[in-house]
Formats: sequence, structure tokens, C-alpha cells
Amino acid sequence: MTDFIAALPTVATPVDCASFSKTVAPYFHQLSLSHLLPLLRGEIAPKEWYLATNPAITAILFALFISLVVFVSAEINRNFSQVDRLWSILPAVYTGHFALWSHLHGIESERVDTLAMLVALWSARLTFNYWRKGGYQIGAEDYRWEVLRERIPAGIVWTIFDLGFVALFQNLVLVGITMPAYVLMLTSRLPDATAGNDFIDTIFSRGLVIVLLIETLADQQQWAFQQAKKSYKETGKVPEKFLKEDLDRGFVVSGLWSFCRHPNFLCEQTIWFGIYQWACFRTDTMFNWSGLGAVAYWGIFQASTNFTESISAGKYPEYREYQALVNKFVPGLKALKGRDDEKPVKKE
Repeated sequence: MTDFIAALPTVATPVDCASFSKTVAPYFHQLSLSHLLPLLRGEIAPKEWYLATNPAITAILFALFISLVVFVSAEINRNFSQVDRLWSILPAVYTGHFALWSHLHGIESERVDTLAMLVALWSARLTFNYWRKGGYQIGAEDYRWEVLRERIPAGIVWTIFDLGFVALFQNLVLVGITMPAYVLMLTSRLPDATAGNDFIDTIFSRGLVIVLLIETLADQQQWAFQQAKKSYKETGKVPEKFLKEDLDRGFVVSGLWSFCRHPNFLCEQTIWFGIYQWACFRTDTMFNWSGLGAVAYWGIFQASTNFTESISAGKYPEYREYQALVNKFVPGLKALKGRDDEKPVKKE
């Protein structure tokens, strides 16, 4: 049987909790097959193995397993939206895992519990949006994948892209954005763990809830507009509270969407950077390794937004004007040139 060592590092200061070399690197050996074999052979009970494995490593192992499942499923079904279906669920699973692990070990986990509840609310909102758009229907696939497959050669090139980016990278990002929960869990083991809770923890938890509510409002405004546009196309009648010229334009420019072109994406990135900054404040650091997931998340959203906008510019004649007048993410900031001038993708 594998010689299991203590599943958590010894930390003496807040800065120790943010040290990758002290809190994660010593447990890399648990990613090996030799650590998994006792569990797979039934030589150790699942609960015992779970409690003896560093929680960050357990989350990474699960992400690697999901990556394999997603890749195989996509290659068999030729539907590459598998990660999209899991996008709203997995972060809640990971933060819930950190909270559960803390409770099973008897660790004071108020911060992690609060974060897990917040991410559960985020998950519920995103899952509901995906469901009402029909994303969970059998055979449903995001229209952007159709356009992307036209740009990337089929065969081995697409298979490598599917494995490397669609399955592996995105799943590692989803576990990466929840790693601040691991850091916050470690801070709960410090002697003065409760010091400052009333101020810092309250500010971050309440602030993130406010951002989540704003994101929910932005999503609802977009949904209401799209439903009104659909009704207008089917009946020729302009629904109440909407203008014909707005529906003819084809995309929403009112409400929060008049301040920036993607208020929901702005809030989405703010939430995960906010969670990372929470971990920074609790560890007295300006930067730490748990922000890698948030940075990668930001990169995915930048690329996805540019790609989506290139499609929108090809569909709607007035979208270029909207890009020139309203900033992509920052309310009140003049629209910037650059990627906005990318050649639009025509989409019927």
C-alpha cells in the first residue's frame, strides 16, 4: 500500500498559505499511478483515500478524468460542446469538494463554506441560462463551434485541438479558477484565522453577490430581447416595451448593454478575479499562484468574445457602429480600436 503522508502542509503565516512550493508541489507524487493503484485495487477504502489525498490534487485528478471523458465523448458523438454543458457545474463541484474535505477533517471552514455557497448560486444561474437556451437538448451544439470547424482543418489537426484545448485546457481552467478556495482553506488553519473576518470576508462575499446579481440582470435583459425578437419575426408584431427599430437592428443596445457591449462577461470575469483577490487579501500577497486559473479564464473570454463579435459583425450591418460607440467591457470608456476591426465572419 502507498505510504500516505499528511494531506495538508504545515503553515505558520498567511504568506505560507500562498506558497506553491509549500502547499502544492510537495503533493505532486499523488498524481502518480502508484497513488491511485491502492484505491483501484480496493486496498484502501474510498473515503480513507479521499481524506489522505491533498484536496488540490484530488481536484486536479478529477479534472484530468473529466478531460478524458469529454474528449472520448466528443470524438464519438462529433459534438464538441461537451465542456459547455459542464462549464456551469464543475466549479461548484470543486468548491463544494474543498468545503466537504474541510468538514471531514474538522477544519474551521466558514470562508470556504461561504465561497462554496456563492459559486453554487453562480452555477445555478449559469445552468438555468444554458437550459432555457436549449443547451442540454440532445444534439444541441453552440453555433460558434460550427464556425470554428470551418476555420480549423479536419482530421489530425482538429483532433489535437479537441484534446489539447477543448477537453484538457478548458477543464484545467475550470479547476484552476477554484484554487483560491484551497488557499482560503489553508488560511483557516492559522492561529489567528478569524482575525479580520468581519471586514475583509464580508466585503468580498457581499461584493461578489452584488456582481452576480448585476450579471443576472444583464442575462435577463439579453434573454428578454431575444425572445421579443423571436416573437416579432414570427408574428410581425412588436412586443410591449420594445421598439421596432431595436428589433430590426437584431441585437440589444439598451439597459446594461448601453454601457458596455458585454456586461455579463464583465461581471463573469470580475467574479473569478474577485475570488482570487479574496485569497490574496487573506494571505497578505499582491499575487499568488491561485490566480493562474483566473488569468486563463480571462484569456478564454477575450478570445471567445472577439470570435463572437466577428460573427455578430457579419450578421448585423449596424454592429460595427455599436462597436465604435460602446466599449467592449469597460462602461464609460471610449471604444478601442484593434481587434474590433477584425474581418467579420458572415453567418446566415
